[in-house]
Amino acid sequence: MLDDLRWDADLIRRYDLAGPRYTSYPTAVQLHGEVGSFDLLHALRESRRATRPLSLYMHVPFCANICYYCACNKVITKDRGRAAPYLQRLEQEIQLIACHLDPKQAVEQLHFGGGTPTFLSHVELRQLMATLRQHFHLLDDDSGDYGIEIDPREADWSTMGLLRELGFNRVSLGVQDLDPAVQRAVNRLQSLEQTRTLIEAARTLQFRSINLDLIYGLPKQTPEGFARTVEEVIRLQPDRLSVFNYAHLPERFMPQRRIDSSDLPAPAAKLEMLHATIDQLTAAGYRYIGMDHFALPDDELAIAQEEGTLQRNFQGYTTHGHCDLIGLGVSAISQIGDLYCQNSSDLNTYQDTLSTAQLATQRGLICNQDDRLRRAVIQQLICHFELDFEAIEQAFTIDFRGYFKEQWPQLQAMQRDGLISLDAKGIRILPAGRLLARSVCMVFDAYLAQQNRQRFSRVI
Repeated sequence: MLDDLRWDADLIRRYDLAGPRYTSYPTAVQLHGEVGSFDLLHALRESRRATRPLSLYMHVPFCANICYYCACNKVITKDRGRAAPYLQRLEQEIQLIACHLDPKQAVEQLHFGGGTPTFLSHVELRQLMATLRQHFHLLDDDSGDYGIEIDPREADWSTMGLLRELGFNRVSLGVQDLDPAVQRAVNRLQSLEQTRTLIEAARTLQFRSINLDLIYGLPKQTPEGFARTVEEVIRLQPDRLSVFNYAHLPERFMPQRRIDSSDLPAPAAKLEMLHATIDQLTAAGYRYIGMDHFALPDDELAIAQEEGTLQRNFQGYTTHGHCDLIGLGVSAISQIGDLYCQNSSDLNTYQDTLSTAQLATQRGLICNQDDRLRRAVIQQLICHFELDFEAIEQAFTIDFRGYFKEQWPQLQAMQRDGLISLDAKGIRILPAGRLLARSVCMVFDAYLAQQNRQRFSRVI
């Protein structure tokens, strides 16, 4: 079993830096306009030749209401008719992509994100899933991981029944905070009863996994108030919990300008919230997976971490990192072999491009050997909190210490500080360093020195 997490306030103060979340390496910041749809088509053909299994991500950008903290790519509208032209172009994209793949390539993982996927009507959801089934090899035996993000204010029992019928077996519900004062400050009024109703529906309908999202650091939050939210959430017994640190970046995300910065909790209060949350969740039997994620011991993520098979990609922690990830919809990101590429983030540009039967790929990156090596190192550290030098040396034909000689003094400093243990065989992130795994990963990031750290959230 993995060592328990240990709280070390002094270590956190020293290593709580701003940096990437490493859903990929290189990160999405490195994507550039010299990679386009031709590169995507080439990668799809390679995927077809290798008959690699697939993971599909579908982006539905629409929301009926704006949440002030949100940094997602979204379109706020009360007009449900806005979805129709988007879905028309999305179906074109599905057809354009699928014709370059082999029908034998099974879709092991499917995820609908947003925005609010349940903004779509039942008829639209049925049609979209029918199109996916027509063009991709979706599994019919419920063995795939097919998930969808749900706003409890935008769904009911009939919605949950429809989603289960369509093949979804995992749900992720946005909660953020149950305190009405906090909810008013972020324009997201949502009762505990709304959330509980959907969880009961999901259990009755035999969804395989339920995830709840919480955010600490929101306006009007206090350590006492957030502890009450966590207590109520534990009573709901979700299989997984994501507890995100709110990053206030109003210069980058316009909705955040509606938040009064004087209402934000002080850094010390935020740390207190996280510390208490970890204690509460650990006492309730949850395991810290890493990067804000907790799971019950019998959850697939916890088991994969225990067995050393956990991976991480643009969809977060996953047991399907061996799949080629295909992103569909505005702003969606794909990872196919060594290619990363992203669709246009502008809704009109996305729709106009597809109206001419062209893919909406706007930027991307093709990993080189150094990228692949560092990606493997970061993947091991962020998923398993340890790194075996010999495995990396054999996979990439290098001498680890020689290759990373410039980084060695930083690693030695981290060892002296009690963040990691370091010897000739490898690195192990110690229990006191688990919350700071991103800081260890940053040591191996070749691009970080060239970047503006203000683009990123802080580790804690």
